[in-house]
Amino acid sequence: MAATSETTGVIKFRVFLRGAVVLVIALGTLVSVLFPPRTVSSDELNLFQPADVFDLAFALDPRIAPDGKRIAYIRHSFDIMTDRKRKTLWLADRAGTKDREIPTEGINPDSPRWSPDGVRLAYISSNNRPAKDGKRGGKHLVVVYQLITGESTVVGAFEHLPSALAWSPNGEHLAFLKFVPAKVAHPLVKMPDKPAGAKWAEPARVIDYLVYRTDGVGLTNPGYTHLFVTPVDPAEGAARQLTSGEFNHDGPPSWSVDSQKIYLSANRRPDWEYDAFDTEIHEVAIASGEVKALTDRAGPDNHPVVSPDGLKIAYTGFDDRHRSYQKTELYVMNTDGSGRQLITGEFDYDVHDPVWRSDNRGLYFQYSAQGVTRIAFTNLVGEVSELVRNVGGTVLDRPYASGSYSVSRQGDIAFTLTGTHRPADVAVAGRDLETPRQLTRFNDDLLKPKSLGTVEEIRFESSLDQRSIQGWVAKPPGFRSTRKYPLILEIHGGPDANYGDRFSAQNELFTAAGYMVLFVNPRGSTSYGTEFASLTDRTYPRDEFFDLMSGVDALVSQGNVDEQNLFITGGSAGGVLTSWVIGNTDRFRAAAVVNPAMNWSSYALTTDRYDVFSKYFFPGFPWEYPEHYWKRSPLSLAGNVSTPTLLITGEKDTRTPISETEQFYQALKLRRLETMMVRIPGAGHNLAVRPSNLIAKVSHIIAWFEKFQTESSVD
Repeated sequence: MAATSETTGVIKFRVFLRGAVVLVIALGTLVSVLFPPRTVSSDELNLFQPADVFDLAFALDPRIAPDGKRIAYIRHSFDIMTDRKRKTLWLADRAGTKDREIPTEGINPDSPRWSPDGVRLAYISSNNRPAKDGKRGGKHLVVVYQLITGESTVVGAFEHLPSALAWSPNGEHLAFLKFVPAKVAHPLVKMPDKPAGAKWAEPARVIDYLVYRTDGVGLTNPGYTHLFVTPVDPAEGAARQLTSGEFNHDGPPSWSVDSQKIYLSANRRPDWEYDAFDTEIHEVAIASGEVKALTDRAGPDNHPVVSPDGLKIAYTGFDDRHRSYQKTELYVMNTDGSGRQLITGEFDYDVHDPVWRSDNRGLYFQYSAQGVTRIAFTNLVGEVSELVRNVGGTVLDRPYASGSYSVSRQGDIAFTLTGTHRPADVAVAGRDLETPRQLTRFNDDLLKPKSLGTVEEIRFESSLDQRSIQGWVAKPPGFRSTRKYPLILEIHGGPDANYGDRFSAQNELFTAAGYMVLFVNPRGSTSYGTEFASLTDRTYPRDEFFDLMSGVDALVSQGNVDEQNLFITGGSAGGVLTSWVIGNTDRFRAAAVVNPAMNWSSYALTTDRYDVFSKYFFPGFPWEYPEHYWKRSPLSLAGNVSTPTLLITGEKDTRTPISETEQFYQALKLRRLETMMVRIPGAGHNLAVRPSNLIAKVSHIIAWFEKFQTESSVD
């Protein structure tokens, strides 16, 4: 009865060009002494400081009990000594009067899931204790916690991380997904025998599968994700693998009401590697393991959810036209695959994480509109009504859409609530509540005493075609209307993503340094309907330039922007647009380009998702359309750039490989322009997972901008 994060992607490739990568630096240091940032005197405002990032906390995955009385959730914080996340499992009551931590087996518990009777809670954690025989057990645990007795039972310990836990309706089994290694490719050669005691180089690694590396992981081992079931009582046996073969299976699994079948998503065609997103809904028999496809269209069919009466299955997907943006729809069919019905054809926003209402008459779902993430209900004829808004706050660095929710049998909704001045807290909405009730206040002690930036909405017309564009401006603490401030234009990634008036640690650090920050949703952004999101198909980057510049013009016209001190930055797809903008104008005093793609021909064949990029963002492969690739590459404009440019990328980024950054850096160096490259050892595409990297990214950007800022920003 629960839903997971909106950020779970399908074919739309939201993972393409997303996030920011920065250099690890010493805690509390803004950046190298070469470029000291603007200092704040002791009698000024109590500002948000870089070290405060370590003290931020937020809620993840709130799961309301079937009876609606309690909410289990994960509290996500950071360990300043290890520079890593720390997760703990908590239980809150609906009234908001009790909130307690649940002792867990292992560390970093995740994915809490209520049993149907509401007296047990299953979760996944990492093992940090030796087995009873003195040997270390499996690295990852599936645990069941008894609320009445407080006892925990480890029902499975595994080498590879389980995911997508799902209770059987009879409460006797748990289903989950888990990676199963495959045989390593047979080497082509036989090496000579190594003499005793000799130390040779590591043996060659033979790779013959299509997707062989993943950002944040690196080179992957061959293998496939399969469906497992395990008894909740360990005495009744061990976990059993239900699916097999050289296929990947995706969740969350959904049980039939008689606990005899499981429904999930998979592409089980022989050529699935070359069309991995063309998934179907499959039925898996528990007793025999027989697998049967229930859908057959060209396009993704994902996230099956069985109705409470067991008669229907809801799922999400779309007819794939191989476009960079395609709206995710909600469908319903009978459990045998017949009677397929499109529910949200008239609803012009992406549908995520459907949950059936207990009376079988409709479904809840999550979506974003106008930069605000919401929860809605639709009946079975597609009549949609909004129930909750301001969902999110689980992305700390930038104000992206995020968050999750769950629903009780009575229709109470637990969700992650966010705002401009707080990351995600747990909140509950119900029929007896006029407004949502906030149950946690993780950051009050840290943020309430701070003088934070203020965020205001701005709307303006694009100079290209007079389309209405939405954005927001973050103003420095103590903002004075009589003063002109330096401005940072900050551009989101995606490119099919959206910003909103949500918490952003990055923006707080920018405003604390005295900058106004403009962040907008240019054409191609989601949450404004299909037509708007599709405007960049086969053209990106190009017309977004006019939207972004029109936003700067609109803000300048309000009178508080110092036009002599305009700066620009963005990460991932935002890095692409930043480099594109400075190739078309010399308006900005300095730019910071974070983990970009620069040359689409090289990018298409070096990114870890090379299997899908050309198909969805270009009309064909680079060797088929070389001119098309080049004219859309920011590198093609390197000869026009005159803006001092900082480039930041992780050395282990495989989403936007550092070779892309190197091309632009070397091009600008050859032109003898002022430029600097910051390489981050050990970092992948998403740097916000380590607080020091987030601090370092923002600090390097501020220091670079300070270097080129004039002294004209005065009262």
